Amino acid sequence: MKSTPPIASEKNQTDRGASILPAWLFSGLFGAFLGLALLKFGNPPIMAKFVERPTDLAEWIIAVWPLEVGYWLLGVVAVAGLFGARLSAKFPKWLLALPLAWLGWQFVSATHTVDAELTRQTLKHFVACVVCFYLGYFCLSRDRGIAAFWTPILCALGVVIAVGIDQHFGGLEQTRKFFFAYMYPNLPSVPPEYLKKISSNRIFSTLFYPNSLAGAILLLLPASLGLIWRFGGRLTVASRCFLMGLIAAGALACLYWSGSKGGWLLALILALVALLHLPLAKQTKAMVVAVVFVCGVTGFFVKYSGFFQKGATSVVARFDYWRAAVQTVAANPMFGTGPGTFGVAYLAIKNPESEMSRLTHNDYLQQASDSGVVGCLSFVAMVLSVLLRGYTKPKGPDGSVRFLVWLGFLGWALQSTMEFGLYIPALAWPALSMAGWLLRAQPERVSSK
Repeated sequence: MKSTPPIASEKNQTDRGASILPAWLFSGLFGAFLGLALLKFGNPPIMAKFVERPTDLAEWIIAVWPLEVGYWLLGVVAVAGLFGARLSAKFPKWLLALPLAWLGWQFVSATHTVDAELTRQTLKHFVACVVCFYLGYFCLSRDRGIAAFWTPILCALGVVIAVGIDQHFGGLEQTRKFFFAYMYPNLPSVPPEYLKKISSNRIFSTLFYPNSLAGAILLLLPASLGLIWRFGGRLTVASRCFLMGLIAAGALACLYWSGSKGGWLLALILALVALLHLPLAKQTKAMVVAVVFVCGVTGFFVKYSGFFQKGATSVVARFDYWRAAVQTVAANPMFGTGPGTFGVAYLAIKNPESEMSRLTHNDYLQQASDSGVVGCLSFVAMVLSVLLRGYTKPKGPDGSVRFLVWLGFLGWALQSTMEFGLYIPALAWPALSMAGWLLRAQPERVSSK
């Protein structure tokens, strides 16, 4: 058996602030919470009224949970974080102010909302997002406890993959038959989004939406594969390669069966970014990148040729959502219509033949529509600051881990141009936690003076 040394020795630790709670204990607790979010909190907060509290043990195991449960659990993690915080590290204060500035403007925008209940639910979720960011920054150590943090997330991702595979091979059809035979006739109301989802053969696993499943894979798969290699020190090289291949094959199969066209293209982009960082000769690297690009694009058009022949209806629908968002911003440039209220604004101005949507399918435009130009710009600044300052070349064990986490966050940020990952707790909470950690995990910059 081969052994892998720890990422950093105690002598080289850079997170030396006061900490009462052991790093590995808080990291494991925080990771368990985010893993649970991946399994139980896949619904957007604007649909909170449709999620009923489980009544028995079987429902607690199988069904989704109300977001209120998630907020209470996050509160417990936050209290634990107070005993694990390390406040002595040097950091640019303007970076830490960005999430608070964004959140503060959401509350300002809320005073002009067109639907107080939707805004209230959305604000609670946004507060949880910012809490996750600061827990990632102040409480997740740069080096210690990373394995404890990622282990429960990796286990949850494994469950997501297993459920997705089960859905493809008959589980989704059985669920559909049971729902329409026994549940649908007795329900007072069912969201149209759920009816559309349950009637389709696109898998969604534990997430709200097939494209959300794709988002979870884009966000978590890169770091998960790298950390299996990094922390699998008790396994042989062959065993680690087998485990990585198993996870990667299952995840990519779920991505394919989700039918997410944007997910396919973004996975190709992330693969190309990763290949460009391989320690290969330039000619070899260029040839590998070209082959992967051609194969990926060819496979995409072969798979979805029928979709484009039918007129790419989902693409057309997104352009209508985006047009409506721009129109809403023009009418309410300062405060928007209130966090979480795009659906209300869209219902008033959409074309009669257009399909209804509660979300814009673009987080950046939704921020502008819901909270005005200031809300949009503060959110964009927050994302860009993480992408620019959180980037690290994959040199050495530390750099490789940070690069793969950054790569997953890049996937989430790019998918936000065509989906609503910010409004899915199962995606937004891990993404913002990773964002905080990326900023904290940067090596200390040496002054030129």
